Amino acid sequence: MIMNIQIVRVDYSNTQHTRDLLFLLNYYAEDPMGGGTGLSDYVKNNLISELSKNNAALSIIAYVDNKAIALINCFTGFSTFKCQSLLNIHDVIVLREYRGLGISQKLLKEVEAVAKNMGACKLTLEVLEGNQSAQKAYQKFGFSGYELDASTGKAQFWEKLI
Repeated sequence: MIMNIQIVRVDYSNTQHTRDLLFLLNYYAEDPMGGGTGLSDYVKNNLISELSKNNAALSIIAYVDNKAIALINCFTGFSTFKCQSLLNIHDVIVLREYRGLGISQKLLKEVEAVAKNMGACKLTLEVLEGNQSAQKAYQKFGFSGYELDASTGKAQFWEKLI
């Protein structure tokens, strides 16, 4: 399958970009790996305005023939051990019919270029233990479990809802 893939940095003031971002994020939220429940009305009505106010936010969409097929949302963070910015990949979404075609690799490559350009020391992300296909894609790109020392084990991602 030959595809003309266009990678676009989201302009949060562009109506088409924001409509596509919400569509793709809702698609992910409805997937079992995204929790299995679509976005709430609150999120649908407020996410774009909140992202546009957040200077740490970065979103990139992949298009094929003007159809939004994939999305990555990222947020700038900071590594105290390196005393440099980092870029955390928060969401990665590829429409089911476009999976396995290297789309995530193209998006990750773009994110890495942005991170290098901003002087970041690393990319970070979280992935569910059961999401083997995502893990394979991330490993293919060069990600691995984070550990300071093998004797203390890999880092775990925890949360406390408030």
